[in-house]
Amino acid sequence: MSILCNQKERRRFVRFAIVGTVGSMVDFGFFNLFAHLIHLNAVLSSIVSFWLAVINNFTWNRRWIYPDSRAKSPGYQFALFALTNFIGLIIRTPLFIFLEGKLLRIFGQFDFFRNLPFRPIWIAHNFSLGTAILVVMLWNFYLNRYLTFNDVA
Repeated sequence: MSILCNQKERRRFVRFAIVGTVGSMVDFGFFNLFAHLIHLNAVLSSIVSFWLAVINNFTWNRRWIYPDSRAKSPGYQFALFALTNFIGLIIRTPLFIFLEGKLLRIFGQFDFFRNLPFRPIWIAHNFSLGTAILVVMLWNFYLNRYLTFNDVA
């Protein structure tokens, strides 16, 4: 059923977006910690921060968005959620790499970006990550709604 036609699904989508926003903050926070403070590789940092956000998001999806989803065990549901999100990671990672390279070249060409308190690489990393998160959000909502949490009305 379309989220546009069903008030309950619209409410779930709004809650999903709120949980996703918090998950994005977890993702961005850990990404920047790993990539810019600890100086790990950006792609590796993105993958690790992604999985930390997945754990956060599953917890809140099960407790707040789909509290009536109890036909499946939490372990099985997490496995489905993780699989769905893993496919999202497969979509996200090449998109992140592509955007990061393009944006780094663009931002590196202008003095304006070099004179900001944040280096061009930081801007390129975070803009690329944000774009990739938005693209994958729709994938994650629909697949998790109709695969992981399909036992709710």
